[in-house]
Amino acid sequence: MEVTIRKAEPKDFEEIYMLIKTFSAFIQTPEKVTIKPAQMLQDKDCFNCFIAVEHEKIVAFATWFFAYYSWTGKAVYLDDLYVMEKYRGLGIGSKLLDKVIETAKNANCKKLRWQVSNWNKKAIEFYKKRGAVINTVEINCDLEL
Repeated sequence: MEVTIRKAEPKDFEEIYMLIKTFSAFIQTPEKVTIKPAQMLQDKDCFNCFIAVEHEKIVAFATWFFAYYSWTGKAVYLDDLYVMEKYRGLGIGSKLLDKVIETAKNANCKKLRWQVSNWNKKAIEFYKKRGAVINTVEINCDLEL
């Protein structure tokens, strides 16, 4: 299987949107997806996304952004990493994560941060194998604007 990792382009947004919808169903929160491809296009200057492509089909994505943490400094926040079910276990998630890590290192970031659902044991194990420390103390807070 030949999979290419590359930066997403506006022509990819519709297909990425469909994967976002699939991902939201996987994590049992489809009602939380309010974004549409038109907004992704409008926000394209801050929509950072790497995609995994096999035979011109997007099979996985990683969205991320730069952040700044008062305790550690410049960082990258990995918002979502999703691999279609039939493509899991083939190293695609690792390739996407490696690309995000490479981007963070090239930008002199001090860390990479992300969330993982506490019920998603496979993802937790994947991240632990990569050396991640799973924090079970902090709780996420969202304020819709």
